[in-house]
Amino acid sequence: MAEAGQGGGGTRYRGGFHPDTWEEELEAIPMFMKRCPAEIDAARQPELACLQSLLFDEEQGPAELARMYKNEGNEYFRERDYGRAVVAYTEGLKKKCEDPELNAVLHTNRGAAQFYLGNYRSALNDAIQAKKLKPTHLKAVIRGALCHMELKNFSEAIAWCEEGLRIDSKEKKLVEMRAKADKLKRAEERDARKAKVMKKKEQCQKEILLAAIKVGQ
Repeated sequence: MAEAGQGGGGTRYRGGFHPDTWEEELEAIPMFMKRCPAEIDAARQPELACLQSLLFDEEQGPAELARMYKNEGNEYFRERDYGRAVVAYTEGLKKKCEDPELNAVLHTNRGAAQFYLGNYRSALNDAIQAKKLKPTHLKAVIRGALCHMELKNFSEAIAWCEEGLRIDSKEKKLVEMRAKADKLKRAEERDARKAKVMKKKEQCQKEILLAAIKVGQ
């Protein structure tokens, strides 16, 4: 059995530096680094990646940070990781940059991610906010119309489609969606009329039956 700590009279504490490589180990600690590596592997150097992130936040302005989070969200969106995309876009909006167009894009993109998560109300709220920031933002208008379709608000869907068609009269998605919304709205109104007539008929039959009972008493 090998002896431990020969010449030192004890065992080196767990996690301590090795006497032969202590300088290299010390250099690996962010606080004691003489120079930062050109590329940082977040998996192998989480402390350094965290420190870099903090420094990056301090150096960049709100617009730059918002744009960074937008790009990060776009990457998650492309990977269909819509939950993380929502988080990234939200972080971008938290920077409160003064670029209305960038904020409109962040709202629109977050709305798209929420839509694919099935959160249609949240997606609609983002579309509304994006449209306020940039009324001619066609993607936001299309997303809002899609949300109203999913929520079965066909009249509102038609209104959003018409608003979008005033921006681009040849937008195929809006033309087709408006036709579909109009068809569904008519069917809904027809069913409502039928239900109303049926209810009135049942009420009349009930009144006739009650009248017949009274006569027979």
